[in-house]
Amino acid sequence: TETRIGMTVNALRKASQDTEVITISKQLIKKWKKFVPGDKQADEDGKSSKDRSHRDGDKTDSKNGTKDGSSASGEKRKNGSEKGSSDASGDSEYIPGIKNNTSVSLRTSDHTRLKCREMLALALKGNGDMPDGVVALPESIADQIEDAVFSEFKSIQAQYKTRIRSRIYNLKDSKNPELRINVLTGVITIPRLAVMSSEEMASKDMTELRTKFTKESIDEHQLAIAQGTKTGLLRCGKCGKRNCTYNQLQTRSSDEPMTTFVLCNNCGNRWKFC
Repeated sequence: TETRIGMTVNALRKASQDTEVITISKQLIKKWKKFVPGDKQADEDGKSSKDRSHRDGDKTDSKNGTKDGSSASGEKRKNGSEKGSSDASGDSEYIPGIKNNTSVSLRTSDHTRLKCREMLALALKGNGDMPDGVVALPESIADQIEDAVFSEFKSIQAQYKTRIRSRIYNLKDSKNPELRINVLTGVITIPRLAVMSSEEMASKDMTELRTKFTKESIDEHQLAIAQGTKTGLLRCGKCGKRNCTYNQLQTRSSDEPMTTFVLCNNCGNRWKFC
């Protein structure tokens, strides 16, 4: 009360056109009022109203009758900006440092799209624990993800639903919490998430498991080639090289000759003969 900082912040709130500054100023003043004793708060409120009336009187004396209309319009603009800040914040409480980036262009009345946004928001919220450095509210991120997917397909047909379903599944995966954290903190951008494949969204453990299976498959294929017999007597009809590996198998009855399977080690061409 001695520094009159409350009046200074209140004056800043009235002069600013930034909705974020207005909202933060309101919350700050409301918190400060809880710590001010009743008598001091009443005194300060009286001084504030007195100062306001004094300023209003000066403005009225300095202005002529034609400027009354502009004053009324200014008051209307101020009320409109305060109402706009209230509408922008929505029903949820404003969180300092987290921006609600939902723009008018993202609004839709389609029931399917709204339901997809709701499920994406629930997946982003997880169990309710938010990591440090969240760039926006989960609802805002969900709206942007859905809009990015819809912008690609231009409809809500099967491809759109499959893409949305895969985002939800991977964001809700308890074995892959890194994906949800990276999206909330902006490490993975929304346009990037909208086009990522299942392999790209998979957890580190799943990626390592897939790499292991792929390597084992390659090793088995190479082992099958190594078990053949290399020869320079057979010439590849595709590249003309005499660098081949062959295997012989009894594919017909026992009185028939064996079938020879040949692989060109140079170009990968395969053929067989009896």
